[in-house]
Amino acid sequence: MVLGMNGESEMEIVVCGVIVVAVLLYAFYCRINARNLIKKLNKMIDCAADGSFTESVFDESLMSATENKLWKYLTASEVSARNALEEKNKIKTLVADISHQTKTPIANILLYSELLCEEALPKEALSYVEHLNVQANKLDFLIVSLVKLSRLETGILTLHPVKGDIMPMLEQIYSQMMTPALEKGLLIELEKTDARAVFDRKWTEEALCNILDNAVKYTEKGKIKLSVKKYEMFVCIKISDTGIGIDKEEQSKIFSRFYRSQNVSDKGGVGIGLYLTREIIMLENGYIKADSEYGKGSVFSVYLPAVR
Repeated sequence: MVLGMNGESEMEIVVCGVIVVAVLLYAFYCRINARNLIKKLNKMIDCAADGSFTESVFDESLMSATENKLWKYLTASEVSARNALEEKNKIKTLVADISHQTKTPIANILLYSELLCEEALPKEALSYVEHLNVQANKLDFLIVSLVKLSRLETGILTLHPVKGDIMPMLEQIYSQMMTPALEKGLLIELEKTDARAVFDRKWTEEALCNILDNAVKYTEKGKIKLSVKKYEMFVCIKISDTGIGIDKEEQSKIFSRFYRSQNVSDKGGVGIGLYLTREIIMLENGYIKADSEYGKGSVFSVYLPAVR
């Protein structure tokens, strides 16, 4: 009886041992399969990255289905990329054509309208010529702005942010806007700073000039102030004015393309300057915001990545 029990115990131990070995072998088999699958997937991804991917399995297996799906996806992606490139080239050509075809006619209109303004014309005729000159300048500004915007949006022109001092750029902007400000009897203040940021000098200067130009345009008395505040991750350039201000309900719209407030409909402008400014700052990994109250002026804050 005792021997029978010992025999059964030994049998159970053997069975358990076989099961453990089988489980270990199965686990090892699964691990090998998983590793091989990962190797195959990595190879597929590498081939996809260098553009040499083709299907290698043609059966009803899961791997074959995966390869087939990846092949279809890459084919569709390649077609989409090719179509996008073709559209980009079409836009590039269109932008170049517009820029070239309109430059000479507009320049001639401006030239002849200015020459006519110097002639001894009747008062009414002189008024017409002056209006013609204003509209031609407006059209010239619009076309130039649209060309710049289109080149930025399609990647034809790219920004190249580098580490640099903020002050030289602000001094350049200050000198550019001093004359139109003085003509309106406005004072522009510029605070000194040693702040450094990561930015594209040419395009950032243009973006800030758009804001400062608006400040001069929409301020009838008082002053405009340029100041800089340093934070850990950003450098903030503030442009504040004592101008007409912006209604609260309009502050979320002013950075939209071609948006023009009814409160400034009598002023010059086409509603693209702030949109272009926002696009430039975003491409530099920065951001812009506006704080304003109608009748009490505005503060535009441009945040550029700080040098760390």
